[in-house]
Amino acid sequence: MHTELETAVLLDQATPQTKLFNKQPLQDKPVYTRSVKQVIKDKLDAMSTQKWELDQENAFFVGDLGEVYRQHLRWKALLPRIEPFFAVKSNPDPMVVKLLASLGIGFDCASKSEIQQVLSSGVESSRIIYANPCKQASFIRFAAQNNVARMTFDNAEELYKIKKLYPNAELLVRILTDDSKSLCQLGLKFGAPLDTVKDLLQTAKELNLNVVGVSFHVGSGCLDENSFADAVVRARWAFDQGEAMGFKFNMLDVGGGFPSGDVTDGITFEKIAAVLGPAVDAMFPSDVRVIAEPGRYYVASAFTVCTHVIGRRTVVTEENETQYMYYVNDGMYGSFNCILFDHQVVHPKVLSRGGNLTFDDKNDDIAINGDERTFNSSIWGPTCDSIDCLAKEANLPVLNDGDWIYWENMGAYTICAASKFNGFKQPEVIYTNTFE
Repeated sequence: MHTELETAVLLDQATPQTKLFNKQPLQDKPVYTRSVKQVIKDKLDAMSTQKWELDQENAFFVGDLGEVYRQHLRWKALLPRIEPFFAVKSNPDPMVVKLLASLGIGFDCASKSEIQQVLSSGVESSRIIYANPCKQASFIRFAAQNNVARMTFDNAEELYKIKKLYPNAELLVRILTDDSKSLCQLGLKFGAPLDTVKDLLQTAKELNLNVVGVSFHVGSGCLDENSFADAVVRARWAFDQGEAMGFKFNMLDVGGGFPSGDVTDGITFEKIAAVLGPAVDAMFPSDVRVIAEPGRYYVASAFTVCTHVIGRRTVVTEENETQYMYYVNDGMYGSFNCILFDHQVVHPKVLSRGGNLTFDDKNDDIAINGDERTFNSSIWGPTCDSIDCLAKEANLPVLNDGDWIYWENMGAYTICAASKFNGFKQPEVIYTNTFE
């Protein structure tokens, strides 16, 4: 069996890695320098020569590290004052973490495991914020042992725990904001209401704890750029309370909620930056360090998943309309858990039909020859659970077993939360770098 070897030979026709990664080479896996389309083609061509190899048609990702880098440059251009601390939870892919570590940015970690991963990538403890307001005791001890001092809190019980386990920690009080216009309203779980902030700070003062600033999060998938400006005003109020009580606040954490690179209409990153940047400058002097916790912003548009059509079912409706149900080998219990947990709407596109590549990286449309008829179709994952539906309605040409469907913008809150339910494997990731 030589599937992996022969695939590598095909992919190695491209020169792996470029000067982008010379500062800290990413040696775990090769990084190629071809377009996403070409990498996918090479992968499918390798499969076609190995028809009898086991599992050779498994779903797979292509991760474009060049897109991650483009998003980084975009951030630095539009929000130069605000330092990004990548939210590892969104995609702890080791190559992504190593790339971002090499760029010198910070990291938002929520657990011992995430802290361990970031530290093992060569990141200094000062570049980590333990941004989980309610932490396991042993994890706090681990943070103390590794000098990860910066962490958040939003309740008095957490303060007593930190006093016992890490009294020298540098704390940020996480305040509640208006996240009613976000897809994931984190305020349901975290954030101190403003009318409790004074009491929390008083408790911290009595415990002789070092509170150094304020953090907030407007919710994941924020749909209103003005939510950031409103949150900055609230943070300024909390700063004033702390300073009046004798604290020397020097840090503001504006959290996450930033849209991904594929968002070009509605609430774009440009619109948020145009509101957030000036609001921070107006409310906070230059000696206050400002950080953020972007996650999906960096990675969502960088990953494409390719799924294999493993079955088709023909359905004739009462109106005598022919429809098709397609079954693919990744689903809701795998990379597409984002549909359930992250409120994402995914869009299927035909990748390959009858061995012919139809991927179009110019206009991203389904390639359909002439006036070929399309049908109302649904797409289902491979498990035996009826909720495993990826798209209830999709307008597609007739596909057959062995054809492929691809899904773009699948880099955030996807494979990181995937399970192996029903024994299905998680997709491998092939890396490329399209940055020039």
